[in-house]
Amino acid sequence: MAKINANYEAIYILKPDLNEEQIKALVERFKGVVEANGTVSEIDEWGKRRLAYPINDLMEGYYVLMTFTAAAAVPAELDRIFRITDGVMRSMIVCKDE
Repeated sequence: MAKINANYEAIYILKPDLNEEQIKALVERFKGVVEANGTVSEIDEWGKRRLAYPINDLMEGYYVLMTFTAAAAVPAELDRIFRITDGVMRSMIVCKDE
């Protein structure tokens, strides 16, 4: 039998040159996408960290980890939004249940 909801973790790296208001707006935007059809368990902002390798000539990024429970369509929509948002350098969503 297929699961209706599953537990997910999404980690994304924002550009380091964004100010606090822009970072807060992006975090709230991504939280809103999940809360439309799921529940956010925790948002852990790690802050600016050095990258393991340069991305677009940048050596730092602002890391955010979000854990949530949602239907299978939500991570696909969240990933699509990560890819089209200018402030996001990298993102990854994994299912914790598997």
